[in-house]
Amino acid sequence: MSKVRMPRRRISYRDHGVVIEIAPDYQQLAEQADATIRRILADYPRAAHLYERIVRDPRASACWDLSNYMAVYKLNYNDHGPVHARVATAAAMQMMQLLVRHQVPMDVVTSGAGELDDAFLVVMAAEMLHDIGNMVHRAGHIEYGVFLAAQLLPRWLPEIYPDPEQEQLITGFILSCIASHDGSPPPLTVEAAVVAIADGTDMTKGRGRAAFDLGKVDIHSVSALAVDAVEIRDGGDLPIEIAVYLSNSAGIFQVQEILARKVVVTPLKDRVRIVVCARPETPLVDQRIIQKVVFENGRFQVAQD
Repeated sequence: MSKVRMPRRRISYRDHGVVIEIAPDYQQLAEQADATIRRILADYPRAAHLYERIVRDPRASACWDLSNYMAVYKLNYNDHGPVHARVATAAAMQMMQLLVRHQVPMDVVTSGAGELDDAFLVVMAAEMLHDIGNMVHRAGHIEYGVFLAAQLLPRWLPEIYPDPEQEQLITGFILSCIASHDGSPPPLTVEAAVVAIADGTDMTKGRGRAAFDLGKVDIHSVSALAVDAVEIRDGGDLPIEIAVYLSNSAGIFQVQEILARKVVVTPLKDRVRIVVCARPETPLVDQRIIQKVVFENGRFQVAQD
């Protein structure tokens, strides 16, 4: 595969011919996400062990890289590769922590399939692998993702679960989370709800930069550039509060069509609050994302002059 030319401000990673390019601030977010995952999973040894196995497995890396190539460079979508996997997983781990603090029962535990450690493992594994089906095609990526994850999990789970019955139960929970991460079909378990909602929280401008730079100018790419940051915190009367900070009101599209759409179809719909606001340092007027757009050759493009 030939290298795709991108603006110099971007960071390029090349491995076995597949080129992955992301915004520097988004890569920094990924490094912070990795640290968050490791910190939270320090209390859950089985989940921590599986996380290490996943991030070091070349087959998982290949799935992420090719998924990103197909999604970003072929379809001009937002990032769907290894950075998105880590950022979404960090959000999921934070949500799990808050749910545990508020004593929300996990389906892995109430079903008898495992303990809290296993519930964290299920959410972590599903979040890390939820988008790998994009390596086949965006259309049907959920079904492809379930199939591919079912091939990868036997590489790691037997060493964690020597009991074949428990291994199969945990596998089922993970695949259920992946199958419902887009909200259709609706998630059935608390673990699957966390995976779907956490996926929707990765909406910052760094994730959308590649699609915009490649020439995609629509409400999806423009609204993505309007989101400065997402914060997950204790909601007080509710277990989870998700704060979304915007520099431009166009970002409300991301919140409505991606995040809120997922929240309302999950078992956690009554336990999550979303707060949208401008950062304190943001000017009273919206920051301009585009100045001039031209429709030509079948698509909108940012004018060069």
